[in-house]
Amino acid sequence: MKNTAYYILPLAILLTVASCSPKVLPYAATNKVYNHQTDSLLEVFAREQPAMLVDSLGMPIPSEWIGTVNFNARKPNYVIIHYTAQDSLAQTIKTFTLVKPQVSAHYVVGKDGKVVHMLNDYLRAWQAGISKWGSITDMNSCSIGIEIDNNGHEPFTDPQVRSLLALLAQLKKAYNIPTANFIGHQDIAPARKPDPGPLFPWKLLAAKGFGYWPDELLELPPDNFDYATALRLIGYDTSNLPAAITAFKRHFVQIEDSPTMGQLDLNVLYNVYRKYAP
Repeated sequence: MKNTAYYILPLAILLTVASCSPKVLPYAATNKVYNHQTDSLLEVFAREQPAMLVDSLGMPIPSEWIGTVNFNARKPNYVIIHYTAQDSLAQTIKTFTLVKPQVSAHYVVGKDGKVVHMLNDYLRAWQAGISKWGSITDMNSCSIGIEIDNNGHEPFTDPQVRSLLALLAQLKKAYNIPTANFIGHQDIAPARKPDPGPLFPWKLLAAKGFGYWPDELLELPPDNFDYATALRLIGYDTSNLPAAITAFKRHFVQIEDSPTMGQLDLNVLYNVYRKYAP
C-alpha cells in the first residue's frame, strides 16, 4: 500500500497542476505576434505627424499638427479569391503563420466549410502581389483576400462554396462592395497566377450578386469590336494580351483557356464587357 500511495500522490498533484494551468493554444505564439504588431500600428496611427518640410534653400517651412475630427478607417472595396495550391487547411494556416513565405490572406475556407479569419478586414494582407486591375496597381491596399483550400486540380466542395457565399454576403453588406468588384487572382495577375481557375463556380457567385456572368443568349459583337480594348475596359492588364485572354477565359468561358479568341469567346467578351463597362 505504501508503494502504491508513493506513486498515486505525485500523479494526483500533477493532474491538479495541469488542470489549473492555462490552456496552451496551438497558435498562441503567432497570435501574440499579431497582437503586438496591431498594437504597434495603433501606436503609429495615434502619433502626431507634423510635416517636416524644407524649401529649395534648405530652410524649414512652418508647419504644425492639427488633428481633424472627420476621418475613419479605409474600407476594402474589392474581394480577391484564390485557391491555396496546397494540400490542406492546416498547411495553409502554417504557411500564413510563418514569416519566411511573406504571404497572407484575410480568410481561408476549408474543404469542410470551416472559415478561418486571419487578419482584420481593415488591415492590408499580402495576397495580391504584383497585380493590376484597371488603374489600380496596389490591390493589397484596397481588397480582402480569400483563400479556398484547393490544390488547383480538384472541384471545390459544396460545404466550402456555401461558406464562401455566406462570407461574401457579409463582406458585401458590411463594406458596400460593388457587384463588379468580386474577382480572382488570375484576373489581377494574368501573367503570374491561374487561381481560382476554370473549376471555380463563378456562374453561381454571379447569380448571388458576386461578380458578373455572361447571359444565356449571346449576340454577335459588331464588326469593329476591339477585344483588346474591351478586356482593358473590364479591368484586365493587357500589356501581355495572351495572358489577359487566358485569364478572361478561365473566369468567364471555362471550357478551355488557350490564349486565342474564337467566336464564342468574342461573343462572351462582348456580353461581359457591356456589364462591366456600359
